[in-house]
Amino acid sequence: MTFVVGAAREMAALVGAGATGLLVGGMSTAFYFALIGLAFGLAWHVGTWATFTYHVHEDRFQTRRALVGRTVKSVPRERIRGVDISSTLGHRLLGLAIVHVDAGADGGEIVLNAVAQREAERLRRVLLARARGAEAPQPVKRRRELAHIRPRWFLYAPLSGAYLLTPFAVAGSLLGTLYNLGDDLGLITRDRVERLGRDAAGLPTGVVVLVIMLFLVAMPVASVIAFTLFNWDFTVYERDGSIVAERGLVTRRSVALERRRVRGVELSDNPFERLAGVVRLGALVTGLGDAAHRGRLLPAAPRSVAVTLASRVLGPVPAPLIPHPHAARGRRLVRATFPALGAAALCALAGNLWLAVVCLVAALMAVPLGLDRYRQLGHADDGVRLTVRSGSLRRRQYIVEHDAIVGWRVRRTLFQRRAGLATLHAAVGAGEGGCAAVDMSESDALAMAWTITPDWITPFLAPPRAPKPSRGRRPKRT
Repeated sequence: MTFVVGAAREMAALVGAGATGLLVGGMSTAFYFALIGLAFGLAWHVGTWATFTYHVHEDRFQTRRALVGRTVKSVPRERIRGVDISSTLGHRLLGLAIVHVDAGADGGEIVLNAVAQREAERLRRVLLARARGAEAPQPVKRRRELAHIRPRWFLYAPLSGAYLLTPFAVAGSLLGTLYNLGDDLGLITRDRVERLGRDAAGLPTGVVVLVIMLFLVAMPVASVIAFTLFNWDFTVYERDGSIVAERGLVTRRSVALERRRVRGVELSDNPFERLAGVVRLGALVTGLGDAAHRGRLLPAAPRSVAVTLASRVLGPVPAPLIPHPHAARGRRLVRATFPALGAAALCALAGNLWLAVVCLVAALMAVPLGLDRYRQLGHADDGVRLTVRSGSLRRRQYIVEHDAIVGWRVRRTLFQRRAGLATLHAAVGAGEGGCAAVDMSESDALAMAWTITPDWITPFLAPPRAPKPSRGRRPKRT
């Protein structure tokens, strides 16, 4: 079956090329070259399948390829961060699955294309087992469901810009394919392109408005369809010491994250999702590659559901958030309006007054953005977990365990020092490498770092100076 999948993919590509060559030039040299390429591709897949093996040892997972030159890839089992199982529609019809073994950002990835679904599940249990010598598959424990998507949540798709722009991506891909195919078949010429442009420019205004309206209506509909295809039956459950997330309609994907390596979670949203009470949830996993996709625990979902899932995965979310000083509000306003004000000043110096007015209006419109950025700033700590929040157009709230913090960085620019502020960055070996509490009070930043890791911070704090005795007087004994 592994050979069948590879051969089918090779045949689909080469048969398409051969059919195109047959339509354009008949029984020409290009057509025969396509047939030769098809035969070579089939022989290549047979040889690849016959010379590829994988082994699960007590301390490592190893693959070998020996078709032309021998290639051995070995990954220590201790470095394996997750096992991703996906199945396209063709794989599911044949009872197969694709296994991605993630060995961290520096360890690379091993891909087993088209193994039996039962073998894929066995590999996941064995590779994620922490006991040495656990070669035999352990009995499957009953899974405990943590969260499940509801059909009405699919309507949240238009709130996300990525899904809302789906019609543009589909239209661009379709037009590009049609253009390339028409160019290969000789159907597209310069005269025809010019004629088509003149016809499009001569369309009545009503027709143009109707087409634009249809496209605008298609945007939310297409976003819901794309959201459904990617996140159909999204289920998060716990089994065998791992957090497993399954999703997808056409291509079914199952990602297993070792629970002991989940060191935090991330809640993110945009202004539209915030108004609807919707948020996305992701896991911060130590050394996980492609964490933005593999660490996803929930797509757009109600905030209460996401917070509940975060509590089940990591623990209670610290609350309420402590607001940052009022001095941070001025910095947020300056950073939001300064680009437009600077552009207005340059335009005024250049004598372009109407463009300067436009920039001033843009600066005025940026004031609410700066105020919202200040309102979203906050931090909290419950003695076990730390949470920080910042951002407006893309608001992020990180919740990390104290044990996951591997270092601190205190950043104070010239303007921050004048305002008595500091940005405290907690280094975490997961996700994007850390999280930052922006524009905290300088004393609060140092106090929070000292509270979590006093042994690290104490050597950097200046000891109190002893008072100097006055001249001619003996110092008082205390």
